[in-house]
Amino acid sequence: MQANKTSILVDASRYIKELKDKVEEAAAASSAADTDGSSSSSSGSAMAAATVSVSSVDLDNSNSSCRRGFRINVSMERTRPGLLVSVLEAFEDLGLDVLDADVSCADDTAFRLQALGSDQGQQQGGRSGSVDEHKVRQAVLQAISKCINDDDDE
Repeated sequence: MQANKTSILVDASRYIKELKDKVEEAAAASSAADTDGSSSSSSGSAMAAATVSVSSVDLDNSNSSCRRGFRINVSMERTRPGLLVSVLEAFEDLGLDVLDADVSCADDTAFRLQALGSDQGQQQGGRSGSVDEHKVRQAVLQAISKCINDDDDE
C-alpha cells in the first residue's frame, strides 16, 4: 500500500513538472512574439518570469475634458541592473509623464513597478490616442528584453 502511494506521488510530481515546463515554454514563446523575436533563447526564461499589464484609466472626472492615462504594472522574479532606468526611458520615449509610481527592487530580489502615466500629447493639445495600451506594453517588454540582453552580454 505504501509503495502505491509513493508511486502515485512520484508520477504526480513528474506530471506537474512537465506542465510547469510547458507553461514556461509557452510564456517564453509568447514573450518572444511580443518583442518581435528580439529576445534570445538564454533570456527566454527570464522574459517568461516578467509580467507586464497595462490598462487605460480616466485621469480627470470633469465632463469638459477627459484626460486618459495608463496604469502600468511590471513584475519580475529577479531584478536586473538598469531595469528601472530602462523602463522609465521607455515611458519617456513614448511621451508618458509618470504621475505616480511605487517601485520595489533590490539586488537579486523581485522587481515590482506600479505606475500611473499620462500621455504628454493630450496635455499639450496633441492627438488623443496617439499612445495606446498595446504600444505601452510593447515598449515596456522591449525595455525589459534590452536590459536582459545587455546583462547577458556582460
